[in-house]
Amino acid sequence: MAIINRIGDFQDEMTAWRRDLHAHPELAFEERRTAAFVSDKLHGFGFDEVHTGMARTGVVGVLKAGAGSRAIGLRADMDALPIEEATGLPYASRNAGRMHACGHDGHTTMLLGAARYLAETRNFDGTVYFIFQPAEEMRAGGRVMVEEGLFERFPAEQVFGMHNWPRLPLGQFAMRPGPVMAAADRIEIRLTGRGGHGAMPQHACDPVIAGAQIVSALQTIVARNADPIDRAVVSITQFHAGDTDNVIPQTALLGGTARSFTPAMRDLIERRIGEIGRGIAQALGVAAEVIYERGYPATVNSEVETELAAAAAVAVVGAGNVDRAPAPVMGAEDFAFMLERRPGSYVFIGNGGGDDAPMVHHPEYNFNDEALPYGASYWAKLVEQLLPAR
Repeated sequence: MAIINRIGDFQDEMTAWRRDLHAHPELAFEERRTAAFVSDKLHGFGFDEVHTGMARTGVVGVLKAGAGSRAIGLRADMDALPIEEATGLPYASRNAGRMHACGHDGHTTMLLGAARYLAETRNFDGTVYFIFQPAEEMRAGGRVMVEEGLFERFPAEQVFGMHNWPRLPLGQFAMRPGPVMAAADRIEIRLTGRGGHGAMPQHACDPVIAGAQIVSALQTIVARNADPIDRAVVSITQFHAGDTDNVIPQTALLGGTARSFTPAMRDLIERRIGEIGRGIAQALGVAAEVIYERGYPATVNSEVETELAAAAAVAVVGAGNVDRAPAPVMGAEDFAFMLERRPGSYVFIGNGGGDDAPMVHHPEYNFNDEALPYGASYWAKLVEQLLPAR
């Protein structure tokens, strides 16, 4: 129960790959250099096929061994975030306003490490699709790949993903069946009243008053409409109104996010936001346009595949270092679109650092290079266990 020796042999090379990617971050659908880096590595490893251009900058490598007909997919994301890096590292971002603040540089590198090892050993029977996906951050590159025929062109029976987690110790994994990350939806409420003089409110219909009451009332959705056992979040994060201190504005704009884990809860939240927003506005003589945009669906792991993922993790780090029941995360993940089409599992790998370490999406966050051989070994063990050589 340890990292694969051969993968450990080229850990320094993986570290160099990761730091090169970290220094050259690219935003969603702009990952041209990253895609070329990945494609060049796969060709160099001797892959059977390397396909580029799916979802603009996505790369899919095809590796076959034996005569088996089974096929699985392994996915890593490649894009960075629009954040100015503040780590001060010698390999910090060279692209102003762009940073690998979520560890996708590490995700790409771990999958490349597994690709190299499996191309060398071919110790499996079947086909592995290595899916390097663009635009996970807010732009739903996973959905685009699926819509462009990912699983028709590369017919994986199961699909697996992985994300680093700074609060999970190095050398540990966590996974659970069922919902593991939340659906993420966008809320916008546009209020139109009748503006007027701040000293004569009786002649106005104040959208600020309506907005304030709506913000407060929306919190009753989780507190009083939802089953307390079914987790959900409704957060209003924007309130824009007015330009000066003595004018009641004509309009106000509320914006925010809703998070949920089940379709029923998602439907409830959408319905109640509309009822509350329009109802309070009408009572106060203000018009309300309520916009609810569904974004990423919940990331839902299938039970069988999660058990298979756990077994691969145990083979690398031992049963005591695999948490099979972590709490679901309210963050969202577009790997969910792939899980809607194929059974699979999305797991977390420890990035170390403890509770005080910068979390993902922080300008001082940095992927832990010591996690690279653990992740690459996990991917390799998963393939060898799911597609055993005959």
